[in-house]
Amino acid sequence: MPDTMQEQLVKIAGDCGFSGTGFFDTAAVRTRQEVRDACAADKCHVYGKKWSCPPACGSLEEWGERIRWYKTGLILQTQGVLEDSFDIDGMERIGEEHNTRLRVYQDKLKVFFEDAANRAAGSGASGSPWLLLGSGGCKNCEQCTYPDSPCAFPEKMIVSMEAAGIVVSELCQLSNVPYYYGPNTLTYTGCVLI
Repeated sequence: MPDTMQEQLVKIAGDCGFSGTGFFDTAAVRTRQEVRDACAADKCHVYGKKWSCPPACGSLEEWGERIRWYKTGLILQTQGVLEDSFDIDGMERIGEEHNTRLRVYQDKLKVFFEDAANRAAGSGASGSPWLLLGSGGCKNCEQCTYPDSPCAFPEKMIVSMEAAGIVVSELCQLSNVPYYYGPNTLTYTGCVLI
């Protein structure tokens, strides 16, 4: 059994099927307006349509403060091979695998941190001991309740790194984890802040 919390979190990631992991210091993470501008271009067709996406998910300033509340982060990658650069089915399959792994990891984190809290008195810090960020809009519900009703499952919502204003390739570089694995590959990236 791994000794440190970081080793345990990497082991849990491996158990969930993530193929790439690496740690980064949250003090080095920058939220960038150009990422939010790319969201506003609505190429993914969910801008302004989900609680997990801009503008509903919060401002860049709020995300910068939230990210810096945590000390470190762990990259979580799902890599896959495509038949060719037009393999849409393969892209969707890899994305679904990644989102499933994120949800399983989220459930395992809840248990892990509940067990840790039961073993110790706690740090006295406010807020959750972890924050999971994914790629793309939250996929927990078939149809998001935005803007008519509050989020149905706020404790399960996974906001994307892009919605938080993070340049994913920069975060990979901070983690010493490749962003690109070669021709006919696709990698989805998420992270957990601790």
